[in-house]
Amino acid sequence: MGRRQLPLLALLGPGLMVMLADTDAGCVVTAAQSGATWGYRLLVVEALLVPVLYLVMELAVRLALTTGKGLTELIREHLGPTWTAVAVGTLAVSVLGALVTEFAGLAGVGELFGLPPAAVVGVSAAGLVLLVVTGGYRRVEVVGIVLGSLEFVFVAAAVMAHPDGAALARGFSPVQPYGDPSFLALVAANAGAVVMPWMLFYQPTAVLQKGLTVRNLRAARIDTAIGAVVTQVVMAVVLIAAAASFHGGQLRTVGQLARALQPALGSTAGRIVLALGIGGAALVASIVVSLAASWSVAEAFGRRCDLDAGVRAQRLFYGAYVAIVAAGAALVLTSGSFVRLSVDVEILNALLLPVLFGILAVLARRALPAGHRLAPRRRLALVAAAGPCAAVALVWVGISLGF
Repeated sequence: MGRRQLPLLALLGPGLMVMLADTDAGCVVTAAQSGATWGYRLLVVEALLVPVLYLVMELAVRLALTTGKGLTELIREHLGPTWTAVAVGTLAVSVLGALVTEFAGLAGVGELFGLPPAAVVGVSAAGLVLLVVTGGYRRVEVVGIVLGSLEFVFVAAAVMAHPDGAALARGFSPVQPYGDPSFLALVAANAGAVVMPWMLFYQPTAVLQKGLTVRNLRAARIDTAIGAVVTQVVMAVVLIAAAASFHGGQLRTVGQLARALQPALGSTAGRIVLALGIGGAALVASIVVSLAASWSVAEAFGRRCDLDAGVRAQRLFYGAYVAIVAAGAALVLTSGSFVRLSVDVEILNALLLPVLFGILAVLARRALPAGHRLAPRRRLALVAAAGPCAAVALVWVGISLGF
């Protein structure tokens, strides 16, 4: 039975996994801070970011399935070695920072239960390496989605917090205090984190690893759409839980978030919810970001990757993967400035968005076959969605740098 005849459910996975990774530890804290500071008012922003996610990621998947090549391979072919080096270099920095954020989040979860950070980070890093080195693509995807699905515990947290229905409904109103600098900063933080650079490199290669072709484009679009809705639902329920449980303060760490949920969930339940939700989010994000970087490095050297081919046949890919995971773990365990580094990485991601959107636009013009090029309406929709997102991300950079 060919891939085209397989049931739709068997073709899904890459889009859902990358979107679950998008709601990583840092994004959970951002959503919680949004609810704690502004109540339900940023819910409209979470809803508006769904089409942004879908349109951008659908283009990345379309490029992969119609050309049979990953994003780095396409950049190398159509934009040359200089742009390839820039893309891989900046992606590596972004991925390393993301891993630091995820490992720091896991360490914070461990501290809720009195576990030493070194043990939590060390075991997590070893598990990530063993998963990829000993398992094929299918197992990696299944494990990633199962871990990411733990984020749905936040739905229970939101329900148990008993949000005010009328106030929640007003959160979807388009009329919000966009002129307030502090509100705009959180709008920018949410928008700047909606499309991470590593997402654009992971999903195109992942759909090819799964064995999908252009005949499966419809299924890949459904997968991407489901993932876009799921990730923003998770962001929304975290915001709702924080808004209903804790209002008017700063939530910047896992411990602070656990204490904020205590009135609604209790001490023990609050810690368990945070451990499952943030732990699952951080682990699936760690898998995705490290694979995105490793695949990109291999593609930059003109080598195709296959998780089912074994270590000996792909030493460059596996060497890059182990090095990236080890470097992220080492930075967390040796650095005392996690927060500053995380902020710097978020600024870098925001700066990269306009560049990456531009690269996607160029590749859409040069690489897409005639029958799959963007129609005028789709181009207009993509510009209407991605343009403001990139602009708001740049505003976030200015705010973060104190301008």
